[in-house]
Amino acid sequence: MGEIITTTEKITETLKKNYMPYAMSVIVSRAIPEIDGFKPAHRKLLYTMYKMGLLKGNRTKSANIVGQTMRLNPHGDQAIYETMVRLTSGSESLLVPFIDSKGNFGKQYSRDMAYAAPRYTEAKLEQICEELFKDIDKDTVDFIDNYDGTMKEPLLLPTTFPNIIVNPNQGIAVGMANNICSFNLREVCKATIAYLENEKIDISKYIKAPDFPTGGKIIYNAEEMDEIFQTGRGSFKVRAVYNFDSKNNAIEITEIPYTTTVEAIIDKLVSLIKSGKIREINDIRDETDLGGLKITLDLKRNTDPDDLMRKLYILTPLEDSFACNFNILIDGHPRVMGIKEILHEWTKFRINCIRRRTQYDINKKSEKRHLLLGLEKILLDIDKAIKIIRETEKEKEVITNLMKGFKIDEVQAEYVAEIKLRNLNKEYILNRTKEIDAINKELKNLNELLKDEKKIKKLIALELENVSKKYGQARKIKIIAEEKIETVSKEDFIEDYNLKIFLTKQQYIKKISLVSLRAYSIQELKEGDEIVQEIETTNKSELLLFSDKQNVYKIKAYELEDTKASSLGDFIPNILELEEDENIIFVTAANDKYEGDLLFAFENGKLVKVPLRFYETKQNRKKLINCFYGRSKCIAILHIIEDIDILLMRNDKKAALINTSLVLKGKSKKAAGNQAIKLTKKTCLESVLLPEDFSDKNIEEYRATSIPAKAVSTYTQIELNL
Repeated sequence: MGEIITTTEKITETLKKNYMPYAMSVIVSRAIPEIDGFKPAHRKLLYTMYKMGLLKGNRTKSANIVGQTMRLNPHGDQAIYETMVRLTSGSESLLVPFIDSKGNFGKQYSRDMAYAAPRYTEAKLEQICEELFKDIDKDTVDFIDNYDGTMKEPLLLPTTFPNIIVNPNQGIAVGMANNICSFNLREVCKATIAYLENEKIDISKYIKAPDFPTGGKIIYNAEEMDEIFQTGRGSFKVRAVYNFDSKNNAIEITEIPYTTTVEAIIDKLVSLIKSGKIREINDIRDETDLGGLKITLDLKRNTDPDDLMRKLYILTPLEDSFACNFNILIDGHPRVMGIKEILHEWTKFRINCIRRRTQYDINKKSEKRHLLLGLEKILLDIDKAIKIIRETEKEKEVITNLMKGFKIDEVQAEYVAEIKLRNLNKEYILNRTKEIDAINKELKNLNELLKDEKKIKKLIALELENVSKKYGQARKIKIIAEEKIETVSKEDFIEDYNLKIFLTKQQYIKKISLVSLRAYSIQELKEGDEIVQEIETTNKSELLLFSDKQNVYKIKAYELEDTKASSLGDFIPNILELEEDENIIFVTAANDKYEGDLLFAFENGKLVKVPLRFYETKQNRKKLINCFYGRSKCIAILHIIEDIDILLMRNDKKAALINTSLVLKGKSKKAAGNQAIKLTKKTCLESVLLPEDFSDKNIEEYRATSIPAKAVSTYTQIELNL
C-alpha cells in the first residue's frame, strides 16, 4: 500500500490566506460606502447610465440598463436590478433619488409590494445626477480598469454636495457594518457652507435632526442627537403620524418610521388584538394606494384615539429606533465618524476634485495658447508660410520646413499645417490670435485658484448654494421635543390584582390570584415537597428572591405565569440563572417606596436590620451580589414594616423573646449586626419564630429587655402553633 502523506497548517494561517482577502473584499468592495456616498454597486450602475446618455435622453427599459451595467458589475442581473430599484424615485427609499423611474418599483414602506420585472419598467437619471458627474471628464477623479480590462470606471464620483449624509445607507460587511441615516439636503448644504467658513461651528445650529423619505416624527433628545453628531454612533426614536377621522371614528396612519413596513405594523396589531392586549380596535385596513400610505383602524365607541396611539407606540413598530453607525471608507480604511469629521473628509475630497479640474483646465488652455502663439508667428508672413508649403516636395518635410521657417515647434507646425486653405488669410488668423489675451487672463485666474484654498472653498460654497436652491426641499420628518411626549410604560397595560406567592422547599414558586385561591385552595406539591413561605402582594409588585449564596434576584410578579393551586408552579432554576447548588431561601415583595427593613438572623446568634431601600436600583438589574453577611449561615430572613416580637431558638432547646427594636440597623447590605442571644461553645441559633407561630401563654417569661439575651427555657416548654 502506498503511504498517505498529510500536511498540517495552523488554522490562523489558513484564515489569513483564505478568509481575510474575502473579508477585506466585502468591506472595501461591497458593503461600506465611500466619501462620495456610494457603494461600488451604486457607482457602477449610475456611471453606466451616464455613459448611456440617460442624463439628458429619454427613459430606456430597465433590462437594457441592467445588461449594460454587467460590463462593469459581474454580479447577476437580479442583484443589479435590486440596487437600481433602491435608487429610484418610485421606491421612495432615498431622500434624494437619483433615478427617474416609470413603472412599479415597489415601496420602501411595504414588505409585500414587489417591484415589477426589469422588462416592464423604464428609467433615466434624475437631473440632480448632473451634480454627481460634474466635470468627471476633466480628471477630477481616478479611473481604473473594469473586471476584464475592457473599460474604465471611476473610483469615486465627484459629487458637488455631501451625498454621504444626504441619503440613508446601510450595509453589513464581515466583522463590521454601517447604518447612516439621511439628513435634509438644504440643511446639509447650509452646514457645509458654514463649515467651510469656520470649522469650529456648532453643527446642530444648521442640521436639526435626521430626515427620512417616509416622514414621521423624530422624538428629539438633545443629548442623544449631540452624541450622534459628535461620534457617529447612537440611536433616536421615530414615530408614525396619524389623524383621527371623527366622522368614521377611525385612526388614519399616514406616515410610518423608515425602519418598518406596513405589513409589520399590521401583523403586530393583529397579534395584540388576538392576545387580548388591545381591545379598542374593531377592524384594521391597509388602504395604501396611488395617493400614498394609509393604515386605517376602526375604533370601538368611546375609545380615546390619543390614548390608544400612546399604547400602540409602545407595543408596535409605530414607534421605532434608528441605530446610527456612520462607518465610511476613507482611503480604503473604514472609519466611524461624526458629522463634522465627515464634512472635513468630504471637503478634502472636493477640494482635491477642484484642484484636479483646475489643473486639467490649465493644461488644456496652455496647450491651446501654445498653438495660437505658433499661429501668431505665421501672421507675420502668411505668404512665406504658403510658399514653404508649396515649394516643399515631400509631404513629410512640410512640418520640418515650417519649424525652420518660423522657429516654431513640431506641435505648432502640425497645427498650422492642418489649417484649411480657405482659412489661410489674415482675418481668420487675427480672430484666432485675439483669444491669446483672454486665455492668458483665464490661466492667471486658474493658477491663482489652484494655489488659494480659500478661493476653492468659496467655489465649493457657490456650488452648494446652487444645489440647495435647485434641488433642496422642505423637511419631510417633523421634530418633537422629548419633554412634550406623553409616554406610557408597558406596565400600564398589565392588569393589576391581588395574589399570593408560595415558595416551596424543593425550589418551586407559585403565583396564584386570590380569586383562584378562594375557588380552590388545596395546594398540590411534588412528593416530599412542602411550602416554606407565602406572601400576599399584587401583580405589579417587584419580587426579591434571596439565595443561600448571598445573592438577590429581582423579578416582576407579572413575569411569573398565573397558576392554580392544583399545579406545581414554576421551577425557580428555569426562570432564574442561579449558580450551581444555589437555592432560594426567602422571597419578599417591594412596593414603589421600598418600605420597611429586612431582619437577618445568623447561626452565630447575630441579628441585623437592613433597610429594604438598600436593594433598590435605578437600572433594571436582575441580579445583585453580596447582598448580606456571609461569614455565618443565614437561618432566617424577615421583612418587617414596624418592630415586632420574635422568639430566638437555640439548638439546645433554649430560647429568648426580644423585640426587634433592640436590633441595630446596618449601614450597608453586608453588615454583620450585633449579638442578639448568648451562645455557648456547643450552641448556635437554630430558628426564629414570629408572634403568630407561638401562643402567648407564659411567653413573657422569656422576654429580654436588652441584647445579647440570655436563653432561659427549653423548646418543649413552649406551646407552638406550628
